[in-house]
Amino acid sequence: MRILITNDDGINAPGLATLHKIAAEIAGPDGEVWTVAPAFEQSGVGHCISYTHPTMIAKLADKRFAAEGSPADCVLAGLYHVMKDCPPDLVLSGVNRGNNAAENTLYSGTIGAVIEAALQGIPAIALSQFFGPDNKDLDDPFEAAAVHGACTVRALLEQGIWTQGEAYSVFYNVNFAPVPASAVKGMKVTTQGRRDGVNFSVQADKSPTGRDFLWVRGGPQHGATAQGTDAQANLDGYTSITPMRADLTAHDLVSNLKGLLA
Repeated sequence: MRILITNDDGINAPGLATLHKIAAEIAGPDGEVWTVAPAFEQSGVGHCISYTHPTMIAKLADKRFAAEGSPADCVLAGLYHVMKDCPPDLVLSGVNRGNNAAENTLYSGTIGAVIEAALQGIPAIALSQFFGPDNKDLDDPFEAAAVHGACTVRALLEQGIWTQGEAYSVFYNVNFAPVPASAVKGMKVTTQGRRDGVNFSVQADKSPTGRDFLWVRGGPQHGATAQGTDAQANLDGYTSITPMRADLTAHDLVSNLKGLLA
């Protein structure tokens, strides 16, 4: 198996090293793991692509490349440049430093990479490590992902539902619980949650020259979400697995809306 890995925390992020180990275990001794990751951190860029300017790419080592672009750019670079003669069988993105559950999913460059892979018809899985007081100070805060990552990916490859060939193929969003690996209770299939009252905002600050600058701020990450949703499963000690599509249509409203607007 040939696997392309990327992330949004940057080419030197520790979570990417964790992901490489996961990918190498999945690929096996006869497989290949290729890395195309952002040269610099790209957290929060979502599914952004560098449509209006070129992306510089540099080879750092065998099968290891850094691109001055977004995670989605890196997937495009992998498919159409780096691996154009040997396309990947699977794209893995992560392991993100922090959760990409609930509303975070919509902003995540980690998710943006797998959206692009799915649009290109490649099976894709995003992996993120929820941080909290029970794991942030461990020698390896990515421990839950490191220990349980390969078996989670393997379970999805062997038992997951894949829809390549559809207009909007399914991809998977995996979040590992904010606990030590030994405390993970198992896996749960979930829907995307929403933390009540949690939104991004901005905080103003002045530079020494008197200019205004705005810092984007996030909200509390450990608020409860509905049972059966991703963030709540993580807080309860489970690895959440959420099947997703890039189709943003509110399908449940279409029929009624047609009647209302007829």
